[in-house]
Amino acid sequence: MLTVTVLSFSYRKGLPEDPSGNGGGFVFDCRAIHNPGRYEPYKQLDGRDQPVTQFLEDDGEILAFLSHCYALVDAAAERYISRGFTDLQVAFGCTGGQHRSVYSAEAMARHLREKFSTEDLAVNLYHRERQ
Repeated sequence: MLTVTVLSFSYRKGLPEDPSGNGGGFVFDCRAIHNPGRYEPYKQLDGRDQPVTQFLEDDGEILAFLSHCYALVDAAAERYISRGFTDLQVAFGCTGGQHRSVYSAEAMARHLREKFSTEDLAVNLYHRERQ
């Protein structure tokens, strides 16, 4: 079975480590996406909160960004499964690891759980700066 670790992080605190020993996987940079954290109503919230998700989805940039991420990760996951690989890491980073990266990691985890069989793929979701 392939285990995909999906995580969010802050670039300010450095790239995440890969405890599987494979040296990482995908690292997607969310910093080009319009940042809700620049606006007072969203500063104390994160990418799991409805006002933040609404902000990001209404803007639309994140949806286009994620469609490309899904395509890349889906293709890799299919190949990893067929080749018997056991670990893949998918990391989303933004400035503070709070809004855009959290939203993206949540969306990717949900996407993978919906697309792949639980017999083929398991998803671990981790928000490094939000624990």
